[in-house]
Amino acid sequence: MIDINKIEDIIKTVSKEVLMPYFSKVQAQTKSDGSLITQADIEVQDCIKSELLKYFPEYGFFAEELSEDELNSFLLKNHSGYWCLDPIDGTSNFASTLPYFSISLALIINGQTIFGLIYDPVRDECFTALKGDGAKLNSRAIIRPKAPETLKECLAIVDFKRLPAELSVKLVSQAPYRSQRSFGSVALDWCWLAMGRVDIYLHAKQMLWDYAAGLLIAEESGCVSCTMDGEAVFKESLVPRKVIASTNDVLQKQWLAVIIS
Repeated sequence: MIDINKIEDIIKTVSKEVLMPYFSKVQAQTKSDGSLITQADIEVQDCIKSELLKYFPEYGFFAEELSEDELNSFLLKNHSGYWCLDPIDGTSNFASTLPYFSISLALIINGQTIFGLIYDPVRDECFTALKGDGAKLNSRAIIRPKAPETLKECLAIVDFKRLPAELSVKLVSQAPYRSQRSFGSVALDWCWLAMGRVDIYLHAKQMLWDYAAGLLIAEESGCVSCTMDGEAVFKESLVPRKVIASTNDVLQKQWLAVIIS
């Protein structure tokens, strides 16, 4: 069994000593895929990697800011277990001093996520989940409020930037939900869905490090999800996933009917 307290301590310490001192004081650069990277991303990743390998040397390490060649090479090898890290999920927010970003860490063993941790340093909220053991916020079991019964009562997170134009127009002109938001950190989006802070979710480009931890946290709180192709979201691949999710099956059926029809 992994030492969850030790992992939390590693993430919170790196956040306090490495990540947050850069907040509002860092310049971002543009990567080849158009996304942003900062010195904080690199240093947070390096520090967490060093600590994880020190305490858990049996697991490999896979993270967003590795090179494309390193990422592809890693997934081609046979790893029984490895950490999957996004050192700053929401780098654009972080670089713009918008306080909605997180550190996301998952432990993947034999092709499935067995542990997930997402830390929001601004709110000091640490979301965790062990597969089969439920989801927690700051070590307390997540208890969600009663969910709406219809889409028209729902608050949605929809990332329009990556949706097909036809679907975007449909959702804007014939909004099926009460209201819509887009915050800019996939990992925290999953956690807020898990908490019932939002009811439905749509995002058309999530990488493995974006969703590995958050998906488990959401599932362990009772949320349901699939891709826009009707597949399970989790896949050990560098191919982006198009995600549809809801706080329960009833809303998911309604949400799918809108998106796929």
